[in-house]
Amino acid sequence: MTKKSKELDLSRIDLNLLVLFEAVMAEQHVARTAKRLHVSPSAVSHGLARLRQTLNDPLFLKHPKGVVPTARAMELASPISEILERVRLVVSSAEGFDPTQSTRRFTIGAPDAVFPVIAPPLLAALAKEAPRIDLSLCTVLPQQALASLDAREVDLSIQPLVEIPPRFTATPLYEEEFAIAIRQGNPLGMRLTLAQYCAASHVLVSATGDPFGNVDIELRKLGRSRRVAATAPSFIAALALVSETDLISAVPKLSTIYAARFGVNLVSPPAPLKPLGRASLRLVATKSAMADGGVAWLFDMVVQCTRRLRR
Repeated sequence: MTKKSKELDLSRIDLNLLVLFEAVMAEQHVARTAKRLHVSPSAVSHGLARLRQTLNDPLFLKHPKGVVPTARAMELASPISEILERVRLVVSSAEGFDPTQSTRRFTIGAPDAVFPVIAPPLLAALAKEAPRIDLSLCTVLPQQALASLDAREVDLSIQPLVEIPPRFTATPLYEEEFAIAIRQGNPLGMRLTLAQYCAASHVLVSATGDPFGNVDIELRKLGRSRRVAATAPSFIAALALVSETDLISAVPKLSTIYAARFGVNLVSPPAPLKPLGRASLRLVATKSAMADGGVAWLFDMVVQCTRRLRR
């Protein structure tokens, strides 16, 4: 193929079709893609027809729940994502970033216990320095964190991760430790022995509903066990359950700054379990995303807003 023919082929490509491909790959549903791109479903269908003709493949096949990508679409997903990432970086660097004027929306992913700690000071800082910037906070578990950053589902992630691959930038934010939440007036009182802890009924925070966690692994090593009477999808939900029952729950101490509002006390875990209760939270972003002036600015803002937690 000559250079001339290559240029002619490229001239037929509409960049918006690649944006469409990325959106359909993410949503795998025509109506949801249309909503995401602020266009009509018929416009999405028309664009897909053009994409299929251009790339010589069906790309997405109809499915009872939407559409599913073909093998060729799966092969193209990563290269197309990289192309669009480079275009976004070129455009963002050309425009520059002014937080006082920007109307961008950024997304931060983290376990739900992180948000009561970082959200209030961060939102207060944004109100002063970037009043038109919006923020989305979404629950992302540690095992999902790096993939969500790679897929650009989130701009930044705050996670208790130890190993960070070289393609990411990470910085420590604060140290978290766990405490045991107990309702005021619970007969157990304010001090727990290991025997009392094991005899109590527990609420375990589990996004999947699995009633077995790290504490249970450690208890098994000690020849002990406990009864997980209930699971809750978030720490706030766990506090609500503890406040109305004699159940107890292991919760991050810093995240429970609102525990008093639930009428809940926080006590130290039994000595054998204290080593389990510490975690170092780190702010993570891909190095490619940090080339975006807006993401780099937000990264610095999060670090500044959590500075008091490191004292």
